[in-house]
Amino acid sequence: MVTLEEAKNHIRVDQDEDDAAILAMIDAAEAAALDYLDLDELPDAAPVHAAVLMLVGSLYTRRESQSDGPIVENRLFTRLLDPYRKWVA
Repeated sequence: MVTLEEAKNHIRVDQDEDDAAILAMIDAAEAAALDYLDLDELPDAAPVHAAVLMLVGSLYTRRESQSDGPIVENRLFTRLLDPYRKWVA
């Protein structure tokens, strides 16, 4: 869904040295979205695309094992994905 070029533009990375790590982050973000949505395939929708990019950005920014700041849940991620989520009754 998200290409390496899109992700690099989103996180404002020009060099190629982090490409493998960014690709892994794209895979992780797409897997997290699929898991949250409880679907087998990501919907081709702008909010889903934006949520994946946002998560890639967060993963890239906080890629170190420890952070000085607190880790908080980004409610925008869930707000973007909730309309596409398969809700179980």
